[in-house]
Amino acid sequence: MTNATTVVSGLLILLSLRRDIEWKRYLAFLPGIIVGAIAASFVVRAAPASWLQILIGAIVLVALATTFGLPSLPVIRTRALGPVTGAIGGFFNTCAGVAAPVMVIDAKLTRWRQRSSAATMQPTFMTMGIVSVVMKISLGAATIAELPPAWTFGVIVVIVIVGIMIGGALSARVSSRAARNTAITLAAMGGGAALIRGVVAL
Repeated sequence: MTNATTVVSGLLILLSLRRDIEWKRYLAFLPGIIVGAIAASFVVRAAPASWLQILIGAIVLVALATTFGLPSLPVIRTRALGPVTGAIGGFFNTCAGVAAPVMVIDAKLTRWRQRSSAATMQPTFMTMGIVSVVMKISLGAATIAELPPAWTFGVIVVIVIVGIMIGGALSARVSSRAARNTAITLAAMGGGAALIRGVVAL
């Protein structure tokens, strides 16, 4: 459900923010996303989903706390960071539907501007969703029957459009710093949600 939802939401928000997308950064993530999704599909097929969610949720929270808790971090400019970030994000997304925290950490380490970062995440998340679904079904980690029913996509479209309208209205009133802090908070909530889902599913 999470992967399928990401595909729809990523496409719709991409259309809204397309002028600010940095396609070179997206293409740097792409090879890693594919590799990470393939590796994760084998893990998903072999390991209990609940423990995967607990492990990934815990890693995400620790990584966020470390990255944003330290007073200063060096700026990382190496080209290797893009594929590595894509691989970790693709792996986490395929295993537990949690990739945003990884991308938020990448933006922090590279001092990526909030506006272009948020825009570039849309094709990135959409690609992660597509690759995750395709790889899990192809490698036997999931079945087509596990996809959400068709009517849910209509609901997702409506919700995303409302979200775009609200976001567009707030964008002129919210500073980049506030937007970044909101992204960090939501990323932490995503990690916490994955951990809680795993504990509940035990």
